[in-house]
Amino acid sequence: MSLLRALISTARMIRHTPQLGVGLPPDDAVLLDAPDERLAPALVAAALGEYEPAAKLLAITRESAEWENRDRYVARLAAFAHGRDAWLAAWLRGAPRDPDALLVRAELAVRRAWESPARAERLRESGPLIDAAADGDPRDPVPWRVALDHARGTRVPHTAFESLWEQAVRRSPHHYGCHVSALQYLSAEWYGSHRECFDFAEQAAHDTLPGSLVRALPVRAAFTQLLSGEPTSAQADRIDAAADLAIEVSAGYEAGDPWPAEIRNLLTYVLVERGRWDAALEQFRLIGPYATSFPWTCFTDDPLGRFLETRDGVKIQVASTMPLSNRAARRRPHGHYA
Repeated sequence: MSLLRALISTARMIRHTPQLGVGLPPDDAVLLDAPDERLAPALVAAALGEYEPAAKLLAITRESAEWENRDRYVARLAAFAHGRDAWLAAWLRGAPRDPDALLVRAELAVRRAWESPARAERLRESGPLIDAAADGDPRDPVPWRVALDHARGTRVPHTAFESLWEQAVRRSPHHYGCHVSALQYLSAEWYGSHRECFDFAEQAAHDTLPGSLVRALPVRAAFTQLLSGEPTSAQADRIDAAADLAIEVSAGYEAGDPWPAEIRNLLTYVLVERGRWDAALEQFRLIGPYATSFPWTCFTDDPLGRFLETRDGVKIQVASTMPLSNRAARRRPHGHYA
């Protein structure tokens, strides 16, 4: 019987896998960490050594209090400057007190420190740069997100971290990046536990505004739980509930929207780990061409390849459970209400 089941399963995969690709972009159309239409020109200009588009973009986010966009753009610009920073150096020479340039400099310094063998020492050296960025605009929560990341690496005690957290949420109570930084601090990998991580994420999701990405924060707690090994039945229930909430959040955005792409990529990984193949395939359709490095870089140096392999695997899993033919539907009796 096991051989028969294997043969039937293979036949189902062969029959149904091609049609399950409908709505999914081809492999060569999928992009990794693709910038949106506002950030892309700034990155192109930076590649040419020009900082003005980046300066204008970040000034707009600061003046209009677009804190979520500002955080994302600062992170992406700092990541670019990690390998090519001539444009940032020119910006700082031309405008040494520009709060936007100071913020990118602080983010870059923390990123470099995290990757250094002398992490603790390098992070301590970057502290004054974070202070300068925070002084640039007292309304801005993003320097405090950088400060939270910095604090995790310098092993500050809970009381000191809570003081930084208070400063962050005073400026933006529902800021997603700050919540992610706090969640990481509370994780079992760092200074908390899986229970603390989940408790924080679930409370934050409950307290946030409708439509906020913070509502999907529990799925990040679920991810950290899954990384630690096979969950207990109680933990599995909590993980599934987190995935269900993230599915609701994802449904609030258009398919192929780059804004929730990272949440959707993370959610898809959790659904795959839980064997929820149909739901995972639906998220791949909603992701469209927007693969993100996180969470796939946690497992491989080729995140795009892992994304595409996982997508193919999900299609095969779904196909293997579909009926081999539609004969059952054809045999259904037809009454007055059929």
